Amino acid sequence: MKKIVNFFKSLGPGLITGASDDDPSGIVIYAQAGAFSGYKLLWTAPFITPFMIAIQEMCARIGMVTGHGLIGTMRRHYPPLLLWIVASSVFIANTINVGADLAAMSSSTQLLLPFSTPLITIFYSALILILLLFFSYRKITNIFRWLTISLLAYVFAAIISKPDWAQVFYSTIIPSISFDRQTLLLIVAMLGTTISPYLFFWQASEEAEDRASKDEIDRRRYVQVVSKGELRSMGHDVTIGMVFSNLVMYFIITTVAATLYKAGIHNLESAEQAALALRPLAGDASFLLFTLGIVGTGLLAIPVLAGSAAYAISEARGRSEGFSTPVAKSKIFYAVLAAATILGTGFTFLGIPPFRALFITGVLYGILSPFLILIVLDLANRKTVMGDKTNGIVSNIFGVAILVLLSAAAVGALVL
Repeated sequence: MKKIVNFFKSLGPGLITGASDDDPSGIVIYAQAGAFSGYKLLWTAPFITPFMIAIQEMCARIGMVTGHGLIGTMRRHYPPLLLWIVASSVFIANTINVGADLAAMSSSTQLLLPFSTPLITIFYSALILILLLFFSYRKITNIFRWLTISLLAYVFAAIISKPDWAQVFYSTIIPSISFDRQTLLLIVAMLGTTISPYLFFWQASEEAEDRASKDEIDRRRYVQVVSKGELRSMGHDVTIGMVFSNLVMYFIITTVAATLYKAGIHNLESAEQAALALRPLAGDASFLLFTLGIVGTGLLAIPVLAGSAAYAISEARGRSEGFSTPVAKSKIFYAVLAAATILGTGFTFLGIPPFRALFITGVLYGILSPFLILIVLDLANRKTVMGDKTNGIVSNIFGVAILVLLSAAAVGALVL
Protein backbone atom coordinates (compact mmCIF):
# COMPACT_ATOMS: atom_id res chain seq x y z
CA MET A 1 0.00 0.00 0.00
CA LYS A 2 2.86 2.35 0.89
CA LYS A 3 4.46 1.73 -2.52
CA ILE A 4 1.19 2.62 -4.26
CA VAL A 5 0.89 5.86 -2.26
CA ASN A 6 4.53 6.78 -2.99
CA PHE A 7 4.04 6.06 -6.70
CA PHE A 8 0.90 8.20 -6.72
CA LYS A 9 2.77 11.06 -4.99
CA SER A 10 5.57 10.82 -7.56
CA LEU A 11 3.20 11.57 -10.43
CA GLY A 12 3.23 15.17 -11.58
CA PRO A 13 1.66 17.56 -14.11
CA GLY A 14 0.66 14.76 -16.50
CA LEU A 15 -1.78 13.16 -14.07
CA ILE A 16 -3.29 16.51 -13.02
CA THR A 17 -3.62 17.64 -16.65
CA GLY A 18 -5.31 14.39 -17.67
CA ALA A 19 -7.71 14.43 -14.74
CA SER A 20 -8.65 18.09 -15.30
CA ASP A 21 -9.71 17.17 -18.85
CA ASP A 22 -12.74 15.39 -17.36
CA ASP A 23 -14.33 18.61 -16.11
CA PRO A 24 -18.12 19.02 -15.61
CA SER A 25 -18.45 20.45 -19.12
CA GLY A 26 -16.73 17.39 -20.57
CA ILE A 27 -18.92 15.09 -18.48
CA VAL A 28 -21.98 16.59 -20.23
CA ILE A 29 -20.57 15.64 -23.65
CA TYR A 30 -19.59 12.11 -22.57
CA ALA A 31 -22.95 11.57 -20.87
CA GLN A 32 -24.76 12.78 -23.99
CA ALA A 33 -22.70 10.32 -26.07
CA GLY A 34 -23.84 7.45 -23.85
CA ALA A 35 -27.47 8.61 -23.77
CA PHE A 36 -27.73 9.16 -27.53
CA SER A 37 -25.65 6.27 -28.91
CA GLY A 38 -25.48 3.76 -26.07
CA TYR A 39 -22.22 1.81 -26.14
CA LYS A 40 -21.55 2.55 -29.83
CA LEU A 41 -19.04 5.40 -29.24
CA LEU A 42 -16.93 3.63 -26.60
CA TRP A 43 -14.24 3.03 -29.24
CA THR A 44 -13.49 6.77 -29.29
CA ALA A 45 -11.79 6.59 -25.86
CA PRO A 46 -8.93 4.22 -26.86
CA PHE A 47 -8.79 5.83 -30.31
CA ILE A 48 -8.17 9.36 -28.99
CA THR A 49 -5.67 8.31 -26.27
CA PRO A 50 -2.44 7.99 -28.34
CA PHE A 51 -3.10 11.36 -30.00
CA MET A 52 -3.58 13.00 -26.60
CA ILE A 53 -0.37 11.43 -25.31
CA ALA A 54 1.57 12.65 -28.36
CA ILE A 55 0.44 16.30 -28.21
CA GLN A 56 0.69 16.58 -24.41
CA GLU A 57 4.17 15.02 -24.43
CA MET A 58 5.28 17.66 -26.95
CA CYS A 59 3.89 20.44 -24.76
CA ALA A 60 5.55 18.98 -21.67
CA ARG A 61 8.89 18.63 -23.48
CA ILE A 62 8.70 22.24 -24.70
CA GLY A 63 8.12 23.38 -21.10
CA MET A 64 11.00 21.30 -19.75
CA VAL A 65 13.54 22.18 -22.44
CA THR A 66 12.78 25.91 -22.73
CA GLY A 67 11.93 26.57 -19.08
CA HIS A 68 8.85 28.48 -20.29
CA GLY A 69 5.22 27.74 -21.08
CA LEU A 70 3.85 27.73 -24.62
CA ILE A 71 3.15 31.47 -24.72
CA GLY A 72 6.53 32.25 -23.15
CA THR A 73 8.21 30.16 -25.86
CA MET A 74 6.05 31.62 -28.63
CA ARG A 75 7.04 35.11 -27.47
CA ARG A 76 10.59 34.48 -28.67
CA HIS A 77 9.59 33.22 -32.11
CA TYR A 78 6.25 34.73 -33.15
CA PRO A 79 4.95 38.28 -33.72
CA PRO A 80 3.32 40.04 -30.73
CA LEU A 81 -0.06 40.39 -32.47
CA LEU A 82 -0.36 36.62 -32.94
CA LEU A 83 0.80 36.08 -29.37
CA TRP A 84 -1.90 38.32 -27.92
CA ILE A 85 -4.65 36.89 -30.15
CA VAL A 86 -3.87 33.42 -28.80
CA ALA A 87 -3.46 34.53 -25.17
CA SER A 88 -6.68 36.59 -25.24
CA SER A 89 -8.66 33.79 -26.88
CA VAL A 90 -7.51 31.34 -24.22
CA PHE A 91 -8.47 33.77 -21.45
CA ILE A 92 -11.97 34.34 -22.88
CA ALA A 93 -12.69 30.67 -23.59
CA ASN A 94 -11.34 29.50 -20.23
CA THR A 95 -13.31 32.14 -18.31
CA ILE A 96 -16.56 31.04 -19.95
CA ASN A 97 -15.62 27.41 -19.23
CA VAL A 98 -15.03 28.32 -15.56
CA GLY A 99 -18.56 29.73 -15.47
CA ALA A 100 -20.06 26.61 -17.07
CA ASP A 101 -18.21 24.34 -14.62
CA LEU A 102 -19.24 26.42 -11.60
CA ALA A 103 -22.86 26.28 -12.74
CA ALA A 104 -22.69 22.49 -13.09
CA MET A 105 -21.06 22.11 -9.65
CA SER A 106 -23.65 24.34 -8.00
CA SER A 107 -26.61 22.61 -9.62
CA SER A 108 -25.20 19.21 -8.67
CA THR A 109 -24.57 20.26 -5.06
CA GLN A 110 -28.13 21.52 -4.86
CA LEU A 111 -29.28 17.94 -5.50
CA LEU A 112 -27.63 16.99 -2.20
CA LEU A 113 -27.84 20.12 -0.02
CA PRO A 114 -30.74 22.61 0.46
CA PHE A 115 -28.83 25.79 -0.41
CA SER A 116 -29.48 28.34 -3.14
CA THR A 117 -27.49 28.12 -6.38
CA PRO A 118 -25.94 31.64 -6.04
CA LEU A 119 -24.74 30.86 -2.49
CA ILE A 120 -23.16 27.56 -3.56
CA THR A 121 -21.53 29.21 -6.59
CA ILE A 122 -19.96 31.98 -4.49
CA PHE A 123 -18.80 29.41 -1.90
CA TYR A 124 -16.98 27.29 -4.49
CA SER A 125 -15.49 30.35 -6.16
CA ALA A 126 -14.20 31.70 -2.82
CA LEU A 127 -12.85 28.27 -1.83
CA ILE A 128 -10.89 27.97 -5.07
CA LEU A 129 -9.49 31.51 -4.80
CA ILE A 130 -8.37 30.95 -1.19
CA LEU A 131 -6.66 27.72 -2.22
CA LEU A 132 -4.83 29.32 -5.16
CA LEU A 133 -3.89 32.60 -3.48
CA PHE A 134 -2.79 31.44 -0.04
CA PHE A 135 -1.39 27.91 -0.41
CA SER A 136 2.13 27.05 -1.55
CA TYR A 137 2.84 25.44 -4.91
CA ARG A 138 3.62 22.06 -3.33
CA LYS A 139 0.42 22.07 -1.27
CA ILE A 140 -1.64 23.05 -4.30
CA THR A 141 -0.20 20.27 -6.47
CA ASN A 142 -0.71 17.74 -3.66
CA ILE A 143 -4.36 18.82 -3.31
CA PHE A 144 -4.82 18.57 -7.09
CA ARG A 145 -3.23 15.13 -7.08
CA TRP A 146 -5.60 13.82 -4.42
CA LEU A 147 -8.60 15.42 -6.13
CA THR A 148 -7.95 13.16 -9.12
CA ILE A 149 -9.22 10.30 -6.95
CA SER A 150 -12.72 11.81 -7.22
CA LEU A 151 -12.76 10.61 -10.82
CA LEU A 152 -12.79 7.00 -9.61
CA ALA A 153 -16.43 7.68 -8.70
CA TYR A 154 -17.27 7.12 -12.36
CA VAL A 155 -15.55 3.72 -12.40
CA PHE A 156 -17.63 2.60 -9.41
CA ALA A 157 -20.78 4.14 -10.90
CA ALA A 158 -20.23 2.09 -14.08
CA ILE A 159 -19.84 -1.14 -12.10
CA ILE A 160 -22.97 -0.44 -10.04
CA SER A 161 -24.98 0.27 -13.21
CA LYS A 162 -24.47 -3.38 -14.34
CA PRO A 163 -23.70 -2.82 -18.03
CA ASP A 164 -23.71 -5.52 -20.70
CA TRP A 165 -19.96 -6.22 -20.54
CA ALA A 166 -19.97 -8.30 -23.72
CA GLN A 167 -21.48 -5.37 -25.62
CA VAL A 168 -19.08 -2.97 -23.88
CA PHE A 169 -16.09 -5.04 -25.04
CA TYR A 170 -17.46 -5.34 -28.58
CA SER A 171 -18.10 -1.59 -28.89
CA THR A 172 -14.60 -0.86 -27.57
CA ILE A 173 -12.74 -2.82 -30.24
CA ILE A 174 -15.18 -2.53 -33.18
CA PRO A 175 -15.74 1.11 -34.25
CA SER A 176 -19.30 2.02 -35.11
CA ILE A 177 -20.21 5.31 -36.80
CA SER A 178 -23.62 6.44 -37.96
CA PHE A 179 -23.20 9.23 -40.50
CA ASP A 180 -26.18 11.21 -39.28
CA ARG A 181 -25.76 14.85 -38.24
CA GLN A 182 -26.26 14.28 -34.50
CA THR A 183 -23.69 11.47 -34.23
CA LEU A 184 -21.08 13.35 -36.24
CA LEU A 185 -21.60 16.48 -34.11
CA LEU A 186 -21.20 14.34 -30.98
CA ILE A 187 -17.88 12.93 -32.22
CA VAL A 188 -16.69 16.45 -33.10
CA ALA A 189 -17.72 17.67 -29.62
CA MET A 190 -15.95 14.72 -27.97
CA LEU A 191 -12.75 15.47 -29.87
CA GLY A 192 -13.01 19.16 -29.00
CA THR A 193 -13.62 18.66 -25.28
CA THR A 194 -11.01 15.89 -24.94
CA ILE A 195 -8.17 17.61 -26.78
CA SER A 196 -8.68 21.11 -25.36
CA PRO A 197 -6.24 24.02 -25.83
CA TYR A 198 -6.10 24.87 -22.12
CA LEU A 199 -4.45 21.48 -21.53
CA PHE A 200 -1.58 22.44 -23.87
CA PHE A 201 -0.86 25.63 -21.93
CA TRP A 202 -1.22 24.03 -18.50
CA GLN A 203 1.02 21.06 -19.36
CA ALA A 204 3.90 23.17 -20.71
CA SER A 205 3.70 25.81 -17.97
CA GLU A 206 3.44 23.25 -15.16
CA GLU A 207 6.47 21.31 -16.41
CA ALA A 208 8.47 24.56 -16.43
CA GLU A 209 6.99 25.55 -13.06
CA ASP A 210 7.80 22.16 -11.55
CA ARG A 211 11.45 22.45 -12.58
CA ALA A 212 11.61 26.09 -11.44
CA SER A 213 10.30 25.13 -7.99
CA LYS A 214 13.21 22.70 -7.67
CA ASP A 215 15.73 25.32 -8.88
CA GLU A 216 16.42 23.22 -11.97
CA ILE A 217 16.08 26.08 -14.46
CA ASP A 218 18.95 28.35 -15.46
CA ARG A 219 17.34 31.50 -16.90
CA ARG A 220 20.64 32.38 -18.57
CA ARG A 221 20.33 29.33 -20.82
CA TYR A 222 18.16 29.40 -23.94
CA VAL A 223 17.88 25.60 -23.94
CA GLN A 224 17.77 23.89 -20.55
CA VAL A 225 19.74 20.77 -19.67
CA VAL A 226 17.25 17.90 -19.51
CA SER A 227 18.39 14.30 -19.10
CA LYS A 228 16.96 11.28 -20.91
CA GLY A 229 15.81 9.97 -17.55
CA GLU A 230 13.82 13.15 -16.88
CA LEU A 231 12.21 12.96 -20.31
CA ARG A 232 11.38 9.28 -19.75
CA SER A 233 9.81 10.05 -16.38
CA MET A 234 7.80 12.89 -17.92
CA GLY A 235 6.63 10.56 -20.70
CA HIS A 236 5.39 8.01 -18.18
CA ASP A 237 3.58 10.73 -16.22
CA VAL A 238 1.87 12.12 -19.33
CA THR A 239 0.89 8.64 -20.52
CA ILE A 240 -0.64 7.71 -17.15
CA GLY A 241 -2.54 11.02 -17.04
CA MET A 242 -4.00 10.70 -20.53
CA VAL A 243 -4.91 7.01 -20.14
CA PHE A 244 -6.58 7.82 -16.81
CA SER A 245 -8.47 10.71 -18.40
CA ASN A 246 -9.88 8.59 -21.19
CA LEU A 247 -10.70 5.68 -18.88
CA VAL A 248 -12.94 8.09 -16.97
CA MET A 249 -14.53 9.21 -20.24
CA TYR A 250 -15.02 5.52 -21.11
CA PHE A 251 -16.78 4.70 -17.83
CA ILE A 252 -19.02 7.79 -17.98
CA ILE A 253 -20.27 6.67 -21.41
CA THR A 254 -20.68 3.11 -20.07
CA THR A 255 -22.68 4.23 -17.02
CA VAL A 256 -25.10 6.38 -19.00
CA ALA A 257 -25.46 3.82 -21.81
CA ALA A 258 -26.32 1.08 -19.31
CA THR A 259 -28.98 3.19 -17.61
CA LEU A 260 -30.38 6.23 -19.41
CA TYR A 261 -29.99 4.91 -22.99
CA LYS A 262 -31.50 1.59 -21.96
CA ALA A 263 -34.45 3.43 -20.37
CA GLY A 264 -35.09 5.46 -23.52
CA ILE A 265 -33.59 8.76 -22.27
CA HIS A 266 -31.55 9.95 -25.25
CA ASN A 267 -31.06 13.68 -24.72
CA LEU A 268 -29.21 15.48 -21.91
CA GLU A 269 -28.37 19.15 -21.42
CA SER A 270 -26.49 19.08 -18.12
CA ALA A 271 -24.35 16.81 -15.97
CA GLU A 272 -26.72 17.17 -13.02
CA GLN A 273 -29.62 16.07 -15.24
CA ALA A 274 -27.69 12.86 -15.94
CA ALA A 275 -27.04 12.36 -12.22
CA LEU A 276 -30.71 12.92 -11.36
CA ALA A 277 -31.91 10.55 -14.07
CA LEU A 278 -29.59 7.84 -12.74
CA ARG A 279 -31.28 7.69 -9.32
CA PRO A 280 -34.41 5.71 -10.23
CA LEU A 281 -32.52 3.56 -12.75
CA ALA A 282 -29.29 2.65 -10.94
CA GLY A 283 -30.05 3.53 -7.32
CA ASP A 284 -28.88 6.11 -4.78
CA ALA A 285 -25.26 4.93 -4.75
CA SER A 286 -24.76 5.50 -8.48
CA PHE A 287 -26.54 8.87 -8.27
CA LEU A 288 -24.36 9.96 -5.33
CA LEU A 289 -21.11 8.85 -7.00
CA PHE A 290 -21.97 10.62 -10.25
CA THR A 291 -22.94 13.82 -8.40
CA LEU A 292 -19.86 13.89 -6.16
CA GLY A 293 -17.73 13.23 -9.24
CA ILE A 294 -19.06 16.40 -10.87
CA VAL A 295 -18.11 18.47 -7.80
CA GLY A 296 -14.67 16.85 -7.44
CA THR A 297 -13.77 17.29 -11.10
CA GLY A 298 -14.92 20.91 -10.98
CA LEU A 299 -12.69 21.66 -7.99
CA LEU A 300 -9.78 20.27 -9.98
CA ALA A 301 -10.60 21.70 -13.42
CA ILE A 302 -11.45 25.31 -12.50
CA PRO A 303 -7.98 26.06 -11.03
CA VAL A 304 -6.44 24.50 -14.15
CA LEU A 305 -8.64 26.63 -16.43
CA ALA A 306 -7.97 29.84 -14.50
CA GLY A 307 -4.31 28.93 -14.06
CA SER A 308 -3.67 28.25 -17.74
CA ALA A 309 -5.31 31.60 -18.60
CA ALA A 310 -3.05 33.31 -16.04
CA TYR A 311 0.05 31.60 -17.44
CA ALA A 312 -0.92 32.70 -20.97
CA ILE A 313 -1.37 36.39 -20.11
CA SER A 314 1.62 36.72 -17.77
CA GLU A 315 3.92 34.93 -20.24
CA ALA A 316 2.65 37.16 -23.06
CA ARG A 317 3.88 40.10 -20.97
CA GLY A 318 7.29 38.45 -20.65
CA ARG A 319 6.90 37.51 -16.99
CA SER A 320 8.05 34.17 -15.52
CA GLU A 321 5.33 33.96 -12.90
CA GLY A 322 3.31 31.13 -11.46
CA PHE A 323 2.16 29.19 -8.41
CA SER A 324 5.71 28.64 -7.14
CA THR A 325 6.27 32.39 -6.66
CA PRO A 326 4.50 34.44 -3.94
CA VAL A 327 1.62 36.77 -4.78
CA ALA A 328 3.75 39.87 -4.17
CA LYS A 329 6.20 38.78 -6.90
CA SER A 330 3.59 37.48 -9.35
CA LYS A 331 0.98 40.22 -9.35
CA ILE A 332 -0.01 39.85 -13.01
CA PHE A 333 -0.35 36.06 -12.77
CA TYR A 334 -2.54 36.14 -9.67
CA ALA A 335 -4.57 39.12 -10.91
CA VAL A 336 -5.46 37.24 -14.10
CA LEU A 337 -6.12 34.08 -12.08
CA ALA A 338 -8.54 35.95 -9.81
CA ALA A 339 -10.13 37.77 -12.77
CA ALA A 340 -10.83 34.52 -14.64
CA THR A 341 -12.41 32.98 -11.53
CA ILE A 342 -14.47 36.06 -10.58
CA LEU A 343 -15.62 36.77 -14.15
CA GLY A 344 -16.49 33.10 -14.55
CA THR A 345 -18.54 33.35 -11.35
CA GLY A 346 -20.29 36.45 -12.68
CA PHE A 347 -21.01 34.63 -15.94
CA THR A 348 -23.20 32.15 -14.04
CA PHE A 349 -25.50 35.00 -12.95
CA LEU A 350 -26.25 36.08 -16.54
CA GLY A 351 -28.84 33.35 -16.89
CA ILE A 352 -27.07 31.67 -19.81
CA PRO A 353 -27.70 27.89 -19.64
CA PRO A 354 -24.49 25.91 -18.93
CA PHE A 355 -25.08 23.87 -22.08
CA ARG A 356 -25.08 27.09 -24.14
CA ALA A 357 -21.87 28.25 -22.43
CA LEU A 358 -20.35 24.86 -23.21
CA PHE A 359 -21.26 25.33 -26.87
CA ILE A 360 -19.57 28.77 -26.94
CA THR A 361 -16.33 27.42 -25.43
CA GLY A 362 -16.51 24.42 -27.74
CA VAL A 363 -16.58 26.69 -30.79
CA LEU A 364 -13.64 28.75 -29.50
CA TYR A 365 -11.62 25.65 -28.60
CA GLY A 366 -12.50 24.03 -31.92
CA ILE A 367 -11.10 27.01 -33.82
CA LEU A 368 -8.02 27.30 -31.59
CA SER A 369 -6.99 23.64 -31.34
CA PRO A 370 -5.76 22.96 -34.91
CA PHE A 371 -4.00 26.32 -35.00
CA LEU A 372 -2.25 25.67 -31.66
CA ILE A 373 -1.26 22.12 -32.60
CA LEU A 374 0.41 23.55 -35.71
CA ILE A 375 2.38 25.95 -33.45
CA VAL A 376 3.29 23.13 -31.04
CA LEU A 377 4.54 21.00 -33.95
CA ASP A 378 6.58 23.92 -35.27
CA LEU A 379 8.19 24.67 -31.89
CA ALA A 380 8.83 21.00 -31.08
CA ASN A 381 10.70 20.56 -34.39
CA ARG A 382 12.91 23.68 -34.16
CA LYS A 383 16.47 22.97 -33.07
CA THR A 384 16.82 26.63 -32.04
CA VAL A 385 14.03 25.99 -29.52
CA MET A 386 14.59 22.37 -28.50
CA GLY A 387 18.28 21.73 -29.13
CA ASP A 388 18.68 17.97 -29.57
CA LYS A 389 15.27 17.25 -27.96
CA THR A 390 13.20 17.84 -31.11
CA ASN A 391 10.34 15.56 -32.19
CA GLY A 392 10.99 12.06 -33.43
CA ILE A 393 9.20 10.45 -36.38
CA VAL A 394 6.47 8.86 -34.22
CA SER A 395 5.64 12.15 -32.49
CA ASN A 396 5.36 13.93 -35.82
CA ILE A 397 3.14 11.22 -37.34
CA PHE A 398 0.69 11.41 -34.45
CA GLY A 399 0.95 15.20 -34.31
CA VAL A 400 0.16 15.68 -38.01
CA ALA A 401 -2.62 13.07 -37.79
CA ILE A 402 -4.37 14.86 -34.91
CA LEU A 403 -3.88 18.20 -36.69
CA VAL A 404 -5.68 16.84 -39.77
CA LEU A 405 -8.36 15.17 -37.62
CA LEU A 406 -9.13 18.30 -35.57
CA SER A 407 -9.05 20.53 -38.65
CA ALA A 408 -11.59 18.23 -40.30
CA ALA A 409 -13.65 18.27 -37.08
CA ALA A 410 -13.60 22.10 -37.00
CA VAL A 411 -14.74 22.29 -40.63
CA GLY A 412 -17.32 19.59 -39.97
CA ALA A 413 -18.76 21.51 -37.03
CA LEU A 414 -19.25 24.58 -39.24
CA VAL A 415 -20.72 22.59 -42.14
CA LEU A 416 -22.99 20.42 -39.98
